[in-house]
Amino acid sequence: MFRILEKEHLTSIHKKMVIEAPLVARKAQPGQFVSIRLHEKGERVPLTIADFDRDAGTITLVFQEVGKTTRELGTLEVGQGILDFVGPLGVPAELLESGTVVCAGGGVGVAPLYPKAKALHQKGVKVISIIGARTADLLIMEKEMAAVSNELHVCTDDGTRGYHGFVPTKLADLIKAGAKMDEVIAIGPLVMMRVSADVTRPYGIKTWVSLNPIMVDGTGMCGACRVSVGGQTKFCCVHGPMFDGHLVDYAESIRRSQMYLAEEKVANEHYCQCGGDR
Repeated sequence: MFRILEKEHLTSIHKKMVIEAPLVARKAQPGQFVSIRLHEKGERVPLTIADFDRDAGTITLVFQEVGKTTRELGTLEVGQGILDFVGPLGVPAELLESGTVVCAGGGVGVAPLYPKAKALHQKGVKVISIIGARTADLLIMEKEMAAVSNELHVCTDDGTRGYHGFVPTKLADLIKAGAKMDEVIAIGPLVMMRVSADVTRPYGIKTWVSLNPIMVDGTGMCGACRVSVGGQTKFCCVHGPMFDGHLVDYAESIRRSQMYLAEEKVANEHYCQCGGDR
């Protein structure tokens, strides 16, 4: 079992956990993820690594309670454990050694964005960060992002905090204002990443996105996490999760992300009706 060492409620739907996993922490790199299974009857789900500490042997996860498994994960407390914790999986992010990078995160996408911004900041790269949420109460990791950014812009859809508008709109405003940027890393809902890529495409600004499709084994064998990038089929677990945002077929990814909505709803309802019984 992989013990939970720390737990924090970030918002009403976001939780942070620090997990004891020394072998994973030893090899983890920004951009990678883990595949977890809570217990023998549980499903495998991928969660992006939000931070890691090699000396302490820990991995930090930040997740949003959406489906049955993330909701069940959220009920675990310090001292309890996760049965399977496989990783690090995926290809580490390609990070610039110099220049300026805009790190744009929407919703829970700020969590996987953080280790990339942190690594860039440590390299001496100028980091301009844009983070957003539907409302101020759902903003996460603002202090952490501020600590690794030369500039931080906060956005909320309803205007309750910072810029009144969406992350891609703020990105467009910065470009129009003449902000220099060599690359953009955009992580969040598929629509947010698609619009961010549309914003940067006319200017030829390299834009990375991080995809999180339905995944089963996480090793490239099942093919469930296939995505189309540049007209080619890629498996997110072994070729990603980072891809050129200008080449992703977002329409296909959105369709595939909705394939099992009915089954997910049934699982959630059963979990609630049974009082969290497995």
